[in-house]
Amino acid sequence: MLRDLYQEVILDHNKNPRNFRAMPDATAHAEGSNPLCGDQVDVYVKVSADGKVEDISFQGSGCAISKSSASLMTTLLKGKTVDEAEQLFETFHSVVTSGPATELTDEKLEELGKLGVFAGVRDYPARVKCASLAWHTVHAALKHEAKPVTTE
Repeated sequence: MLRDLYQEVILDHNKNPRNFRAMPDATAHAEGSNPLCGDQVDVYVKVSADGKVEDISFQGSGCAISKSSASLMTTLLKGKTVDEAEQLFETFHSVVTSGPATELTDEKLEELGKLGVFAGVRDYPARVKCASLAWHTVHAALKHEAKPVTTE
């Protein structure tokens, strides 16, 4: 069932990416790339004075996993505080890097919500970098890191 949901979410967000646009008035921006497969992403964030992600978007090119992960990320982070966004980054990273031996219970997957669909990439180490590229890039943007993010 998780595999079917994973494929459905990946296909939907790849075909119809949410928040796929440049943002000229962003308060933070970062560039990311995965040299191994050629995925590239620019993440734009507009943080309000009270520390909330007022708007977030991305542009770039890459595989279906990379693009759908960025799309889902933008929908989940909009309206969150910077601290909540950082917590979601940590949660996502934990899910995709936990390795196939780590059991994810139905309760844990339910707690993760839509992020749980990316648990399947942990079985394919090369795909972990595709799924996590946008997340590492938004993390860098929120930290105002100047150098481009790379998965290598």
